[in-house]
Amino acid sequence: MAIQKIQSVYTVVRDMDKAQAFYERALGLTLKFRDGSKWLQFGVGGSNFALSSVEEAAPRATGSVVVFEADSVDGIRESVEAAGGEFVSERDMGSHGRVLVFLDAERQIFQVFSRQPSA
Repeated sequence: MAIQKIQSVYTVVRDMDKAQAFYERALGLTLKFRDGSKWLQFGVGGSNFALSSVEEAAPRATGSVVVFEADSVDGIRESVEAAGGEFVSERDMGSHGRVLVFLDAERQIFQVFSRQPSA
């Protein structure tokens, strides 16, 4: 397990169309990907800023969530718990990869994402 970069930061929104229009107009962001009303992603430099529906976000997430990308999620749960964090959930996204949801020592949500290994 090695954290490689910040994969994305996302903000939980209730109105995807309104939020998309705001960030495009206010900051001039360009849409990179959209999955209906569940998720959309803007490319910002070498990272991503995304908007997430409540249903697509980590359980109990509000506001913004940092998503770290690792080469593997193996051993991360144990490391986080040993440091005083708490495991919340895991989501297998098939060919997209896996994401683990945690609470840090201050009870703030963060996620660790790992891409599916190439066959």
